[in-house]
Amino acid sequence: MEKFKTFTGIVCAVDRANIDTDALIPKEHLKSIKRTGFGPALFSDWRYNADGSDNAGFVLNQPKTKGASILVGRNNFGCGSSREHAVWAVAQQGFKVVIAPIEGDIPGFADIFRNNCAKNGLLTVQLSSEEVDAIFEMAAADEPLEATVDLEAQSVSFGDTTFKFEVDPAVKEKLLQGLDDIAESLLYDAEISRFEAGHNMQLCCA
Repeated sequence: MEKFKTFTGIVCAVDRANIDTDALIPKEHLKSIKRTGFGPALFSDWRYNADGSDNAGFVLNQPKTKGASILVGRNNFGCGSSREHAVWAVAQQGFKVVIAPIEGDIPGFADIFRNNCAKNGLLTVQLSSEEVDAIFEMAAADEPLEATVDLEAQSVSFGDTTFKFEVDPAVKEKLLQGLDDIAESLLYDAEISRFEAGHNMQLCCA
């Protein structure tokens, strides 16, 4: 997993709440046993017309979002089934960050989706409803909207406007170091080997 670095990218703002994992990647795209090639399937029901051509009205197909790496949605993003393919599709489309608002008791992200993002190097950022409204207003312009994401400082900046966000310290550290679950376990390889050697010795001498 690549280390998360401060970057400036283009914003793609999808103005819908409760975007579920079936909308992110419909079930007909889940047949592959590989973990690659899911990017083109992201939002496929909204992104493409019935004949397979691009739906020009969908924001991801508009010139201003070409090469976008920051995805913005409304609350309860990633709800529905637990399919990890949804996260793979978001990441393989080129997104590094997903932003959604906390709205009252409704979280920005479904728990399973958010956890899957952390395991796959995607940063999820929860902001207030007012802050996300402001992002959508800025994204409504015809020109591309750029933002700088600084995980170390826990900030998202749009020119002179900066929004701060909270992140679990353990998730932050893993993203900054580029550690997935396996890589994190390997940090303790020496300790694991010593434990196994001692354990095996006890079994032999028992």
